Amino acid sequence: MLDILYQDEHLVAVNKPSGWLVHRSWLDRHEKVVVMQTVRDQIGQHVFTVHRLDRPTSGVLLMALSSEVARQMSQQFEHHQLNKVYHAVVRGHVHEADTIDYPLVEQLDKIADKFAKQDKEAQPAVSHYRGLSQVEVPIAVGPYDTARYSLVELTPQTGRKHQLRRHMKHIFHPIIGDSAYGDLRHNRAVAEHFDCQGLMLHASHLALQHPVTHQPLLISAPWDSRWQNLMTEFGWTSQCPEYNGVEINLAITQDSSVR
Repeated sequence: MLDILYQDEHLVAVNKPSGWLVHRSWLDRHEKVVVMQTVRDQIGQHVFTVHRLDRPTSGVLLMALSSEVARQMSQQFEHHQLNKVYHAVVRGHVHEADTIDYPLVEQLDKIADKFAKQDKEAQPAVSHYRGLSQVEVPIAVGPYDTARYSLVELTPQTGRKHQLRRHMKHIFHPIIGDSAYGDLRHNRAVAEHFDCQGLMLHASHLALQHPVTHQPLLISAPWDSRWQNLMTEFGWTSQCPEYNGVEINLAITQDSSVR
């Protein structure tokens, strides 16, 4: 059973667990547990995807209950007419709030995209980040006797593949647990000393305009036990997001500055 965060006659949102695929993929034919089928069985109704989260990413995942609503919501995502807020645990100390404006080359799959153009130009990609808390723990990693980590809030303004993960690597603060772009030594250290496995990236809030009622809608996904345990270990429990009464600016356009 998945935790349903929001449901009406047009939309349903769930708290996607880390490690779950959104839908079946021929690239992972042996995976039988996927979000879409689980939600369909849980609510007894067909669902349509409007956006995706990477398999290792947890948090708010929104689906439509009709193809027409799915089309409308897909347009909102395509035109950046909503706001997504993530939280991540990263390597190093991040104290500031800043913007990463760093174009990304589209990543192609060797099999699925073998006929696609291979020399595409980099696409604009903008992410905003804000340091929330920092910690230094007495664990030797590499040449250092201690390890430093930060809790950051991330807001992507564009939606490129693996954008937040690639952007945090670009500023030398890779996300903990990221096997593709992260620091494997720190990934192992956090897993070994704090029993925390997997990517520490969570889609905490999704703010949008309802496609039918046109009313502002804010959907939030609480952290799971893995997150809560690490927050306790790092002394960051006071940074647990306020899931009620969160204010997020809905006036999002492609060129706007999202904070």
